[in-house]
Amino acid sequence: MEHRTSTLDLTLRHADGTPVGGQSIQVHQKTHDFLFGCGAFDAVALMRVPKEKRSFLEERMHKWVRLFNYGTLPFYWGRYEPEEGKTVEKPTMEGARYLTEKGVRVKGHPLCWHTACAPWLLNYPDDVIFQKQMDRIRRDVTAFKGTIDMWDVINEVVIMPDFDRYDNAVTRICRLRGRVPLVKACFEAARACNPDAVLLINDFNTSPRYEELIAELLEHDVPISAIGIQSHQHQGYWGREKLEDVLSRFSRFGLPIHFTENTLISGDLMPGHIVDLNDWQVESWPSTPEGEERQAREAAEMYSILFAHPLVEAITTWDFTDGCWLHAPSGFLREDNSEKPVYHTLEKLIHGDWETHLTLSSSEDGRISFTGFHGDYEITAEGRTVFLHLGRENQQLTVTI
Repeated sequence: MEHRTSTLDLTLRHADGTPVGGQSIQVHQKTHDFLFGCGAFDAVALMRVPKEKRSFLEERMHKWVRLFNYGTLPFYWGRYEPEEGKTVEKPTMEGARYLTEKGVRVKGHPLCWHTACAPWLLNYPDDVIFQKQMDRIRRDVTAFKGTIDMWDVINEVVIMPDFDRYDNAVTRICRLRGRVPLVKACFEAARACNPDAVLLINDFNTSPRYEELIAELLEHDVPISAIGIQSHQHQGYWGREKLEDVLSRFSRFGLPIHFTENTLISGDLMPGHIVDLNDWQVESWPSTPEGEERQAREAAEMYSILFAHPLVEAITTWDFTDGCWLHAPSGFLREDNSEKPVYHTLEKLIHGDWETHLTLSSSEDGRISFTGFHGDYEITAEGRTVFLHLGRENQQLTVTI
């Protein structure tokens, strides 16, 4: 874990310059630099519910914020703008601000995708569809700049030109223009509107085809900030061997890696013969006590493997509660908001084993030294507190209490 920690040599002084010597010093980490995330769609749903009916979602989001510091909000075009020109920007912005005010970093997902595409786009010729896609990216990245500065720019490009389950506007323009030109145009439009944004490409396909696509995009100077890897494990946990293989292969690009959509099941697994997970449609998919214990064990191992890898910067579990995508028991909470074992297992790792809280004694000349996980800290001595950030480099600082 050396890459997750740094050492701080700190000298504490009073306002008159004398050392804060021989005192008990409290060191408390308040935030993580690492992004422990989750789908945060309920933050938007909360904004659309009358205030007198919010208590259930407020309870859920309280538990969400207690665990995570990073949330993904929905920008599926067909739902975000179901009628041309009529968007759900207001509740989405309110949900994003609700999260940021609680110290949560927010990502928008996605700006371009062939699935959940706006059906009204099909009324236009392909050249107009392409222009509207560019306009959509510019509009939303600009509108949310400063609140959302991280985006899944384009989603599941490996299969995009070959997608044939139903006609959609994005597959049309991908076939017409080619994958690389479309991806490049999307990224450049987003980058132009928010030069400091973190821009991801995102895919469930972890085969060499995704590697080949990324290599080709980088050869064409597409400004990818990070590689997004989906890990929906409805048919069973990948396991250490597959995780390490994926990490090894995608590390060759030297880019940050985000596990963007992770699910682990706490009930019966989806049958292995299902090729497209969306084909498994069931009315009920219950969680079981045995499955919940398995989910907690698998999550602990997976998070530990990913947190130990120097290029991984974020892990996002996709469903906070059971019964969401495909009705799967993939949440950290049950549908009644009760906490599953996985919630407490991850809480112990994130806010226990991987968080720094110390009581130290300062030397006579006011010095303390500690090694801690990267993030924001509060240092308290003699009833007074200072705030500082511990980054990737070891530091030597003098502060006035």
